[in-house]
Amino acid sequence: MNKEKIAVLTDSCADIPRHLIEAHDIHVLPLKIAFEGKTYTDGVDITPAEVCQRIKAELPKTSLPSPQEVQGLYQKIYDEGYRKVFALSLSSALSGTYNLVKLTGEQFQGLEVYAADTKSGSLGTGAIALHVAELIEAGESFEAIKALIPRLIENTHVYFSVDTLEYLQKGGRIGKITAAAGTLLNVKPIISFDAEGQLVSVAKLRGRKKSLQKMAALAAGHFQPGKRCKIMVANGGCPDEMAAVKGLYTELLPDYEALYEGEVDSTLSAHVGPNLLGAGILLLDA
Repeated sequence: MNKEKIAVLTDSCADIPRHLIEAHDIHVLPLKIAFEGKTYTDGVDITPAEVCQRIKAELPKTSLPSPQEVQGLYQKIYDEGYRKVFALSLSSALSGTYNLVKLTGEQFQGLEVYAADTKSGSLGTGAIALHVAELIEAGESFEAIKALIPRLIENTHVYFSVDTLEYLQKGGRIGKITAAAGTLLNVKPIISFDAEGQLVSVAKLRGRKKSLQKMAALAAGHFQPGKRCKIMVANGGCPDEMAAVKGLYTELLPDYEALYEGEVDSTLSAHVGPNLLGAGILLLDA
């Protein structure tokens, strides 16, 4: 049904499971992570579990792929017969990936590239990319999908429960006062993305169980009766707890069109630390 030969490109921070990447032929641009001066490629030669283990001793640095790597991925897409591309990237407030992908796409001869800053990350970016891929497969036109994407971005909401804001604070991703408050008295912060794609602390609960309950409730609170939605859960090194979140979330919100489950990528794990859990919702009719 893909008559216009449209491809979907996203980055490794989208946390799309491998079987869904392959099923929808989604092209993934991996970001870079450096430990002790050695640079690794997210999801290729380093795993989220390895990052979560090593981050306890060393705060890694993350970086963009090279322009040549982005160019190479566009060339691969072109060689596979695609002529149009939706490039859906991690929030530009956290990474320069969007700008790099957009600029390189504009300069690539033979491809019409529409680059979008999802103003989200992890399961938020992933859900948007998957939905766009499904629209393409259903026969929707490039122009129709392009007109829809800003609304999909606006109607994607994700929340994460973290053990501590220590790693975000060290990496300069969130304010020191907030980080200090999040380390006291077993307080477990919940973070999200604001309208500009910045990470913000939206709640603090004492104890992990209450934090997970609140996270699921916040995500479910965006549901609108009679409207379609897709929901998402993700984990960073704690799949058993993700199963518990999934149970909580689906009990609160049983009327969903699809449920995506993912593992938090190495890049986000490097910024947020271990034991991350997420819940999100993509509203389709809002």
